[in-house]
Amino acid sequence: MPQKLKQMREIVLKELEHIPNWPEPQAELRMVYWSRRMHSLGRKVDRPKTAKEVLEESIASLRGEYPNVRFEYDGEFFDKAEE
Repeated sequence: MPQKLKQMREIVLKELEHIPNWPEPQAELRMVYWSRRMHSLGRKVDRPKTAKEVLEESIASLRGEYPNVRFEYDGEFFDKAEE
């Protein structure tokens, strides 16, 4: 595995520790977050995005399917990651 890809995976796995995988829609949030965050860390992005930006986009993309769900995550972690 290329070094850059390994580093990206390590970053995203560490961030996923702050998004619970239960109850049910949380697992879907984690899947969407993984995909979007890996893309945001890659070479082909227009501009880098913070972890919080990617999280907010991920939640927004799931709103249509889960309009009344309050997705859970460690807000303190994602706020600090944005600084």
